[in-house]
Amino acid sequence: MNSRIEWYRTPLEPILLKQLNQRSNAKGAFQAGGHLAIIMTTGGVCILCWLQSWWVAMVGALFVHGTVSAFTINAMHELMHKTVCRSRRLNAIFAKIYAFIGWHNPYQFWGSHSEHHKFTLHPPDDLEVTLPETFTVHDFLITAFINIPWLLSEPKLHWEFSQGRFTSGWNRHCFPDTDRVRQGKVIRWSRCLLLGHSAILVGGVMTGYWIIPVILSIVPLYGAWLFFLCNNTQHCGLVDKVADFRLCARSFNLNPVVAFLYWHMNFHIEHHMYSAVPCYNLAGLNQRISYDLPPAPYGLLAVWRQIGGIILRQRQDPDYQYVQSTPRRD
Repeated sequence: MNSRIEWYRTPLEPILLKQLNQRSNAKGAFQAGGHLAIIMTTGGVCILCWLQSWWVAMVGALFVHGTVSAFTINAMHELMHKTVCRSRRLNAIFAKIYAFIGWHNPYQFWGSHSEHHKFTLHPPDDLEVTLPETFTVHDFLITAFINIPWLLSEPKLHWEFSQGRFTSGWNRHCFPDTDRVRQGKVIRWSRCLLLGHSAILVGGVMTGYWIIPVILSIVPLYGAWLFFLCNNTQHCGLVDKVADFRLCARSFNLNPVVAFLYWHMNFHIEHHMYSAVPCYNLAGLNQRISYDLPPAPYGLLAVWRQIGGIILRQRQDPDYQYVQSTPRRD
């Protein structure tokens, strides 16, 4: 067990770091409100297609709606860091909205994720992400279209939380029985989540407006192809048990639209190095410290070519880990 890890961070002038750490309600509302507006717009298009009986168009609209809605975990992630808006209340409100849409428990997430940041890829202190991660075309296709495993696991997990059952070893580590206060927050949120979505499902069936639960309560079930391609780049194939984020996290460049939906988490090394920097300032942070980082590929195709090669090699050599080139190591 690690009490503390002395992480390497690219040096920054204190004044510059203070500027990069600056939070803005306007920028935060644009990011959080803008993404939410996109989700509402695609959901509205789905309703319009349903009302007009444009069934083929509705399938396409649902796929787009699922695509943009799949990034709710990234939204909640940044909002739980409390770096998006200067107002803590705005962060909390937006976090709970995104958590509800995506079937996330923000309290359980933060209990795990705070450990992930302190002990990134140092098991057993971080079991949120463990290496090696393996992904297959089958995994991608299930996530991209109809994610049956999610349907079988996520409601069950929230039911367990709602009953005060923390069944996995990692959850018991993050929420020990001695910490009833934090356990209580997890329990209450999962109860609210189950009751809320149950009400939406029942209301949709009873009124005949089944499109409402389809676009709101089961949206994590479909269309998460782009999220899969973005989110699974963060640590896959890299090195664990090192005190250098440049070796255990991956950064790459994305076009502005996808970067916005992904909440700029493509700059993942930067996010781990300086987690207090708001997501909309990560590109600026990257510009300041890129001289000290591994070369950043452009686009998802380039990143997945790299990851695919790593996964293929790990099938031959399970102990293989890809060491990113760094300009210097202190």
